[in-house]
Amino acid sequence: MFRNPTAFFTALLLAGALPFAPGCKRTTAGTGGPTSAARTRHVFLAPPGQPLKLAFVSNNASDFWKQAEAGVDAYSKESGVQVVFKKPNSTNLLAEQNGILEDLLTQGYNGIAISPWSPAEQTRELNRAAAQTNLICADSDCPKSNRLEYIGTNNYEAGKKLGEQIVKLLPKGGKMAVFVGTFSADNARQRLQGIQDVIAGHNIDIVAKKEDSHDAIKQRANPEDVINNTSLGVNLLCGLWSYNGGEIAAAIRASGKQGQLIEVCFDDDKDTLKAIEEGIISCTVVQKPYLFGYDSAKLLHDLAVKGQSALPANDVMDLGVEVVDAENVKAYQQKIGKMFDAVKPKK
Repeated sequence: MFRNPTAFFTALLLAGALPFAPGCKRTTAGTGGPTSAARTRHVFLAPPGQPLKLAFVSNNASDFWKQAEAGVDAYSKESGVQVVFKKPNSTNLLAEQNGILEDLLTQGYNGIAISPWSPAEQTRELNRAAAQTNLICADSDCPKSNRLEYIGTNNYEAGKKLGEQIVKLLPKGGKMAVFVGTFSADNARQRLQGIQDVIAGHNIDIVAKKEDSHDAIKQRANPEDVINNTSLGVNLLCGLWSYNGGEIAAAIRASGKQGQLIEVCFDDDKDTLKAIEEGIISCTVVQKPYLFGYDSAKLLHDLAVKGQSALPANDVMDLGVEVVDAENVKAYQQKIGKMFDAVKPKK
């Protein structure tokens, strides 16, 4: 019936077969930086007659990005435009991501979407890229840069959503620990701020904040250290990035304190969803990474061929979030499975 995967995916959205439609509004929610009204956004038209080259650069190689890559791939196949997906996977993600960005600029790419590893440290590199090509941010924003658009989640609102769940899970108050790759990333900082603003006044204290710098050993060691440090008296552990959920769950499982410690997190990593089924993780707040990829690729394509007229009026495209818990995790997994089926090549 459907001749391309994106047509099928769109039909699923419209039919309500996937959970994304209700939250997929393009809002004007800001991310704390200058808006389109406060600065000039210059769009680069691609030279006529030359094949377009577009790219999406993630900030790591975690499973979270599989959905975004599927979205990029779907748009690439639909449009016939080359859209490559680059995933840094070294021990120095900041340097590697900057290197990938430099390589793409050297190769004359007509548009680049990037999820900055450390926006505060990359503003100069992003501005240099924005002076040469159409640059947008996805998932993690750098609002102080000259990027044209941010596509993803209003992470402050996502943090508030998880904060509401934490208040429900700790009705009498308690102590919690927070884990992430780096707090310098805007998405991590904004999620944490949203959580803090909601839990304020509920006798809930954050007694530990742990970064792992995307180091595999620290990802597991950090929650283990907090769990073993009984003097902290932690009741709840919170992961801010996709892989944190599974790593915290593994630490809880290994400690034998399943049922004693509460865990909440973000995103739908397969280990996270499994731990929800097991009752280790109480809930996770999920984003729309497929659309991060698809919408980013489409916007880059439109900007390259249509120019300034394709630029959205506002410089933030918020795709919304939802809460997944034990009650809806099975249904959510089935819906995600249909999404991936829609983009798989036919045999």
